[in-house]
Amino acid sequence: MSNTTLKPKDEAPLLLGRQKMLAWAILILLAIVWGSSFILMKKGLLVYPPLQVAALRVGFAFIFLVGLAVVRFRKVPKNKWKALFVSGLVGVFIPAFLFPLAQTHVDSAITGVLNALTPMSALVLGVVIFRQKTVRTKVIGILIGFVGIICLIFTNANGGVSFNAYALFAIAATVCYGFNLNYIKHYLHDMKSLDISVFSISLVGPFALVYLFASDFTTIYTHKEGSVLALVYIAILGIAGTAIALVLFNRLLQMTNPIFASSVTYLIPLVAIILGVLDKEEILPSHYIGMTITILGVWLVNRK
Repeated sequence: MSNTTLKPKDEAPLLLGRQKMLAWAILILLAIVWGSSFILMKKGLLVYPPLQVAALRVGFAFIFLVGLAVVRFRKVPKNKWKALFVSGLVGVFIPAFLFPLAQTHVDSAITGVLNALTPMSALVLGVVIFRQKTVRTKVIGILIGFVGIICLIFTNANGGVSFNAYALFAIAATVCYGFNLNYIKHYLHDMKSLDISVFSISLVGPFALVYLFASDFTTIYTHKEGSVLALVYIAILGIAGTAIALVLFNRLLQMTNPIFASSVTYLIPLVAIILGVLDKEEILPSHYIGMTITILGVWLVNRK
């Protein structure tokens, strides 16, 4: 009798502890998966041109999720299809093309740091386009982050000062992400996050595949050395870095809260930098200064 009485009290903290451990495990896994995305793009770009890398990434994510889309097709209200397509276009398709273009002239570690600008983009667009209110601390965070960006995009490989226009592709991708976050909040807030991820990818995936096979992809795959290994890297990028990561992130949001989930923003650049250094990318002191300033600005923007 005493064991039966004590069991619920003993198990509740245990279950809570397990859920907390699972949340941290998902957070760390997401940081590794998304932080690895930039080095995987770099490996894919050794063989395939940037637009094909992007099409392959979206295509693999589409193939992985299309079965789930078929099963859940009837759960989507008719008036949501247009918004889902816009979300897929701005939040998945366009950024997938912008990041490889950036990485043709920007190291993967730097691109990983620039990706952390997404919360800033979301805040600026939320205020300018969606008329959201903000506070002084967040405005200061944006200004500080802007200084960090300047340090990153104006530092050349020799440590001198020159403008790297290709970094603007990565910044444009974060603007797309920021717009998509606000767009989902305003137009898709009443849908399950899993359905938003599945159908936004499924609606734009066919366009990526059409472009891919209209290009010289099959010729490169057949004749260029290292094409199979590069394709494996991109498959991991599409399936793990896009499809599975979105599902995991949505699960993390359900288990915890947006503040905890958004902390992955600070871990992604760390993973990207470590992998970039291991791949013998040269990170200059001015880069580290720019990274630190940028992350500080992101922290102020995300601060409650």
